[in-house]
Amino acid sequence: MTDASKIAFITCVNDEEKYEECLLYLRHLRLPGGMTAEYIPMRGAASMAAGYNAAMRSSDARLKVYLHQDVLVVNKDFVRDIQEIFADGSIGMIGVVGCRSLPASGIWWDGMRCYGRVLHACEPESVVDSEMQEPEGPYVEVEAADGLFLATQYDIPWREELFGGWHFYDTSQCMEFARRGKKVVVPNQTADFWCIHCPREKPLAPEYKEWQKVFLQEYGAELSPEI
Repeated sequence: MTDASKIAFITCVNDEEKYEECLLYLRHLRLPGGMTAEYIPMRGAASMAAGYNAAMRSSDARLKVYLHQDVLVVNKDFVRDIQEIFADGSIGMIGVVGCRSLPASGIWWDGMRCYGRVLHACEPESVVDSEMQEPEGPYVEVEAADGLFLATQYDIPWREELFGGWHFYDTSQCMEFARRGKKVVVPNQTADFWCIHCPREKPLAPEYKEWQKVFLQEYGAELSPEI
């Protein structure tokens, strides 16, 4: 049984300085009455999916948030916000940016209808508000959401046997939720954004294409790209 009064924040860590800042923001979030939080850093994980699976199994929290070490959660009431969204039991996962329908490439940001908002601080003193379409209501269902921030209310194993690296684990997880009849949604952030992402600018890793092939082999037949 999972504990509905607990939320776990799960992060794969290889940069202690970044994680300390991430943790600072997490510890300052407002928790609804009766809620407790735990913080689970996964160091030395063989892959993102492997680290997330180990952390998932170690925690009985019903609500789990999987976030990158370079993400700062600035919406202090976001725990309350996700509780309101998760009141609908058909919703399994919440992301902050994603696409309504995956394209044939399986790469979410190539999709025709992308939703959500995240602030990017890639360079010192420079913040870019990456705002895509906003949902008309409190949230919109998407086929895939980005792994920088994913909140769940059900424990579904990450496909570590397929994705042994650091790419496509997130889009795969969205497909796994869909296979179990659970929705993935992106919230409306018109009034206020939830996260600041502070990544180092770098080209896509050479192995990205290899994980893309793995993804398409496993899920390609389930995609219905918009034209």
